[in-house]
Amino acid sequence: MARIDAFLKLGLAQGCSDVHLAVGVPPMLRMNGDLMPIKFRELTDTELETYILEVLSTSQKELLRAGTDLDFSYVGDEGARFRVNVFRKDSGYGAVFRYIPGDVPTLEQLHVPSILTDFCDYHQGMVLVTGSTGTGKSTTLAAMINHINQTKSLNIISLEDPIEFVHPSKMSQIIQRELGSHVKSFADGVRSAMREDPDVILVGELRDAETISMAMTAAETGHLVLGTLHTTGAVKTLDRVIDALPGELREQTKAFLASSLKAVITQVLIKTPDGRGRRAIFEILVNNRAIAKLITTDQTHQIPSQLQTGKALGMQLMDQALLDAIAAHEIDPNDAYLHAGDKRKFQRFVTDTAIVSAMDTSGNPQVADE
Repeated sequence: MARIDAFLKLGLAQGCSDVHLAVGVPPMLRMNGDLMPIKFRELTDTELETYILEVLSTSQKELLRAGTDLDFSYVGDEGARFRVNVFRKDSGYGAVFRYIPGDVPTLEQLHVPSILTDFCDYHQGMVLVTGSTGTGKSTTLAAMINHINQTKSLNIISLEDPIEFVHPSKMSQIIQRELGSHVKSFADGVRSAMREDPDVILVGELRDAETISMAMTAAETGHLVLGTLHTTGAVKTLDRVIDALPGELREQTKAFLASSLKAVITQVLIKTPDGRGRRAIFEILVNNRAIAKLITTDQTHQIPSQLQTGKALGMQLMDQALLDAIAAHEIDPNDAYLHAGDKRKFQRFVTDTAIVSAMDTSGNPQVADE
């Protein structure tokens, strides 16, 4: 057993989502969004290096020593699966192990809005799941793929970095490919997938112009493309896609979004009232004629009003979703306040006045007079 497994087992026993290892501090556990040290000595450079090298292959060791960060999946001593990032910093090595549950979650277990089930029924087009790092995008996508797998006879090709949830084929055939191990890049993976008779293509991250362009081509040619972006709202997502491609393709990109983008799902994780868990809260854009017109006429700033009035179509603004979840006693109002856009609407629910005093009414940190 690798010595690092002892920390991973402890983290799992405590119900953490991530285990952090860094020089100069004891191992840390991510518990319901907060980092907490375990009772252990501060890790030295040499000690942590030996822990990390025990779980790396020869080729991974060579890449790490050459200065390359590593992303890979690791199966611990008792079969638990982790997504791992190993990196170098000024004081030595560092690593983060994120636990990947063995059972793929269902949409019902995640308590997602019912409209997400409808998105799984699309035959072509693009559905984007967005949010900051660590907000559960991969989990939501895994649940959507699981739903398709259980209800349709399709060919699903998943491109991941690295593979997280492992999907056994059920009604559908699922082919999971990993960057580095099976394909050189997401763009290469999409290009290859289009020659493999796919019905659904999952792109782990639309991280560059080439990947976005290939994913758009796949969505326009009769495939359902599911992908993620590190954006924090529907408008920012649309702007990111448009700005990512060369200026001469701007009009073509807007035309694609107007016709082939089906939905944008933005999510955050908010603590539950008892502080023992977190709940995903969603902003949802469902593309329709009004939103398509706003995209093509460079008026994306007006989209929030469409989300606010489009409830009958399954749309919702993040702030309204947060307020609804507070009213249903599903989330902690203090944590919701920190994630809200218009914080004035949330001040009356806050019980910890210290977090309000640190912000002005527009949600910005107070700045001392100079």
